[in-house]
Amino acid sequence: MDRRTFLKATAGAAATAPFVSVSALGQGKPVVNLQLGWLLSGNQIGEVCAKAMGYYDAEGIELKFQAGGPSIDGVAVVAAGRFEVGQVSSSPSLMLAASQDIPIVCFATGAQEHPYTFFSLKKNPVREPKDLVGKKVGIQATGVILLRALLAKNNIAEKDVTIVTIGADMAPLLTGQVDVVTGWLTNTTALKVLGPDRVDMRLWDTGVKLYALPYYATATTLKTKGDVLAKFLNATGKGWAYAHANRDKAVEFLVKEFPNLVAADEREALDVMLKYAFSSKTAAEGWGTMDPAVWQDQIDLYAKLGQFSKRTPKLEEVMTLEVLKATTQGRPKIG
Repeated sequence: MDRRTFLKATAGAAATAPFVSVSALGQGKPVVNLQLGWLLSGNQIGEVCAKAMGYYDAEGIELKFQAGGPSIDGVAVVAAGRFEVGQVSSSPSLMLAASQDIPIVCFATGAQEHPYTFFSLKKNPVREPKDLVGKKVGIQATGVILLRALLAKNNIAEKDVTIVTIGADMAPLLTGQVDVVTGWLTNTTALKVLGPDRVDMRLWDTGVKLYALPYYATATTLKTKGDVLAKFLNATGKGWAYAHANRDKAVEFLVKEFPNLVAADEREALDVMLKYAFSSKTAAEGWGTMDPAVWQDQIDLYAKLGQFSKRTPKLEEVMTLEVLKATTQGRPKIG
């Protein structure tokens, strides 16, 4: 999104909905609206548990989910001041926004490593980047930049790989239309069709270290309502810890909150998701932690790829550790 498009989007957001602020509610608890970049899903199981177990109530705040979707630009909604907190699927969205002078900043991350993966079959495996040479890669249009980042990081010429734009369906790999398809390892239901001959190559393992599920707010909200964001993060972390320790009950809470989800599918996906939510780093620093060096490496790589059309953002414009530092004692240390 460039700044002109952003201004149009924020004007539309302001015109179509009332402004909701944590400070606008003179009575009752401050409300934190969490704007998602997708439809309501199992990605929010930690928040659902925190809500069900009363962790937000204990912090003196109320959480409301705001669903995203194809026609909703969550970054624009939060940047316009309509809602307080947002979450996107991948960290580059926040870097690109900052590069266009859109004042949103990441303050925590839900997944320590990105689950984005390149899938192939044993009969024609892609186990490391060099195996992509000469292959047809089926990928969503929004994922092409991730493939370009992988190729650049591993000194592979783009002309050596054939890019085939596909949807979310894995069938092109099974029918031989492509040699590789892409998706998230946490999407266990979609991956079942590939069967036991599936070969995985994670984007993270190729040297492209992106964060998934980052939480963000505007610079103004971080400055004026940092205490509320800290309460949100404390409660959310406890919710994820509950999900880690009580997986069946967590899924029960999830499908009660989001009835369109299938419990068996979500239970299987939860085991995978928790491997990304918790790591050796969260064992030491707590759930939601992140590394400025990883962010800086992302910024440098995207700058090298020419993705910042206006300017390369500074690290402090993209992420902050202030809320994490304020919640060091409250966030669960599991890994």
